[in-house]
Amino acid sequence: MNISENELVRVVSSCANHLRAGEGADYDQLIHSIGDARFVLIGEASHGTHEFYRERAQITKRLITEKGFNAVAVEADFPDASRVNRYVQGMGDDADAIEALGGFKRFPAWMWRNADVLDFVGWLRSHNDGPTTDKSKVGFYGLDLYSLHSSIDAVLDYLNKIDPEGAARARERYSCFDHFGEDTQYYGYATALGIAPSCEDEVVGQLTELHRRASELALRDGRVAEDEFFTAEQNARLVKNAEQYYRTMYRSDVSSWNLRDQHMVETLGSLDEHIQKSGGQAKIVVWEHNSHIGDARATEMGRQGEWNVGQLVREKYGDAAYLIGFTTYNGTVTAATDWGGPAERKRVRNALPKSIERLFHSVGQKRFYLTFNRDDELASALSQPMLERAIGVIYRPETERQSHYFQTRVSEQFNAVIHIDETRAIEPLERSAEWETGEPLETFPFGV
Repeated sequence: MNISENELVRVVSSCANHLRAGEGADYDQLIHSIGDARFVLIGEASHGTHEFYRERAQITKRLITEKGFNAVAVEADFPDASRVNRYVQGMGDDADAIEALGGFKRFPAWMWRNADVLDFVGWLRSHNDGPTTDKSKVGFYGLDLYSLHSSIDAVLDYLNKIDPEGAARARERYSCFDHFGEDTQYYGYATALGIAPSCEDEVVGQLTELHRRASELALRDGRVAEDEFFTAEQNARLVKNAEQYYRTMYRSDVSSWNLRDQHMVETLGSLDEHIQKSGGQAKIVVWEHNSHIGDARATEMGRQGEWNVGQLVREKYGDAAYLIGFTTYNGTVTAATDWGGPAERKRVRNALPKSIERLFHSVGQKRFYLTFNRDDELASALSQPMLERAIGVIYRPETERQSHYFQTRVSEQFNAVIHIDETRAIEPLERSAEWETGEPLETFPFGV
C-alpha cells in the first residue's frame, strides 16, 4: 500500500510522543510498551552520535531501576567488556571508570572510550554499590568476536591459575596462530587461499575440553568460580568462532556477517543461561547498531541472504524481545574516513528524499518517538519500503546513497523508533587533531 507523503506526515504527527532533552520521564509510554519483554535491544544509527548513547543510557537506567534488568550486553569485544564488568561489580583493580575502559584500544576505540559511556559506567558502579546483593548487581558484557588474541590470553590466564596442565595443553593448541603474530586478517587470507593450514581443529578441541570439564572447573569455589569459568568458556568459544570468521571473510561478506551475528546471539543465550543458573531471571539490555538490532527480514539485508541479531532474537524469544531504533536528520558524527583512521568530527548531511529520516524531519518535531502496535494505522503506514541511513565507524558523505542507505519497512524492523532531528558527535576520551578541528561546514556542496 502506497501512502502519500502528506498522509504519512499526518499519521506520524498524530502518533508521535514528544521528547524533551534529557528528560527520562518522557519515556513513560515506551517503558509501558516494553511490558514484560526480557530482551530490550536498543540500536543507534551511527557509532558516533552523542544523543544515541545518552538516550540509550537513560532508557537502560529506567529498565534497571524500574523493571529489574540485570545485564547490559554490547557490541564490543568480550575481554574488554569483562574488565568493565569487574569494575561495575566492585571487583578488579581499576580505580575508576576511565581505567576500567582502558581495555578498549582496538579501532574504533571511541565507540566505548567516550564521555557518554564513561558517565554510564560510573552510574552503573554507583547503582551496584547501593543496597544490592551480589545476585542483583547489574553486569556489563561484550558480544562481539574480534578479540581472538585477547581471548586466547584470557583463557590461558584462567587455566594458569587453576589448572597448569590444562593451560599447557591450551597453549600448545593456540600456538597454531603463532606464525601470524597479531595479524588475524592475514591468518584468514592465508588459510582461505590454502597457503597455510587452519587452526580449526585446535580451537574446537580447546573449547571441547573446557565443556567436558565444566562441572569440575566451575563449581570449585561457588559463585566466583562459576563466573570465572563462564568468562573463560565464552572466550574459548569466541576464539573458535573468530577463527572461522576470519577464514570466511575472504570468501563471502554475507557468510562472515551471518557468522558474526550468530556468535553474538549465541553469547547472549549463554549469558541468559548463566544469569538464570545464578538464581534469577535474566533481563538483558543489548546495545548495538541499528543494522544489527533491526530485524533483517524487514530490510534489503534479508533479501540478500543476511540475518542479524534482531531477527535471530525475535525468532528465538518471540514477544520477550523488544527492538528500538534511532534516526537523525543531520548534525555531526564521530567517524573515520577509512578503516583504522583517526576519529574525525564530520558533518552529517541532510537526509535524502524518500528516506524515513526525511519523513520524520517533515513532522516538524525536534525529538520524538513512535511505538508500533500490530495492525494499527501507524504500523501499516510505515510498513511500506523507505530508505534508512546507517553510519558505522566509517562515514563517506561523498558516496552517501551508495555507502549509507538501504531499504527497510521500519515498523516491521523495530518495535519502536526514536527520532532526534539534529544530533552531535560523541566526545572521544582521546581527541585527535582531526576531531578537534572538525569538518568545514560545506565540505560536499553537491548532491549525490
